[in-house]
Amino acid sequence: MTDLICYQTLPRWTSDTLPSAWQQPYRTEAGSWAQPKLYKGTLDLALLTELGEITETLTLTADSQPPRLGPEQLHRVTGFSPDLECQLALYCKPEDYYHRRYQLTPTHSEVVEAAKIIPPGRVLDLGCGNGRNVLYLHQKGFEVEGWDKNSDSLNGLRQIIATEELEGIRLQQCDLNQVVIEKQYDFLLSTVVMMFLQPETIPGLIAQMQQATAPGGHNLIVAAMSTPDYPCPMPFPFTFSRSELLGYYDGWDIVKYNENPGALHKTDAQGNRIKLRFATLLARKPR
Repeated sequence: MTDLICYQTLPRWTSDTLPSAWQQPYRTEAGSWAQPKLYKGTLDLALLTELGEITETLTLTADSQPPRLGPEQLHRVTGFSPDLECQLALYCKPEDYYHRRYQLTPTHSEVVEAAKIIPPGRVLDLGCGNGRNVLYLHQKGFEVEGWDKNSDSLNGLRQIIATEELEGIRLQQCDLNQVVIEKQYDFLLSTVVMMFLQPETIPGLIAQMQQATAPGGHNLIVAAMSTPDYPCPMPFPFTFSRSELLGYYDGWDIVKYNENPGALHKTDAQGNRIKLRFATLLARKPR
């Protein structure tokens, strides 16, 4: 894959400091690619089957660098020279970069999918939290604003922005129950946020999102529902009912709409992720 991003480079190892775990059968993480690099000496790296059988052995030198090891690739070091000096860099897909580097929640999958069809422009993330979607959309070339009530989340996001030396991201602390959206945007989104707002807020907030959307622009909303087959067990102030969210977008071009079951990150008493339906809508405003 050519669009992978390096999210971590480990310290250099020598023959004395090469981790013992790497000399046993070792599996790269799911969603992560590993790139060994040699500066001195040689290293023999065996690729293994699930049964531990060797399928290929690569002899690495400073002049013969190996391809990246793919996600969940089982491998182990079978030998190395006394003068070994090497290093390992870890890579991931762009949407996973901030998750892996800063331990943020992964970019919402619907944002990743929407960004494939929405051209870069001005975007407002309502309820941006720790910035998982803000940072990804900035990475994709959008000019991003993120609004959230939680000062700790925003401060953490500001620290990432400063560390990464990012430009073109504006943040605002505000209560979404009381916001006024005055600017125009090409893309407005709210993912897994509206269920934390007061019920009387929802009609006005959606109306503001629609009014603030430039002609041809998009709205993306993902929010919890409570339905007879999946009654919401959480004490959310608000949940959508069947077809309720879709009803707000009469006259818009509906790019995507579903009410599929999903799971919260929160778990029940048995340790299982809590399941409920989510209303998911991506709609385009007519020109």
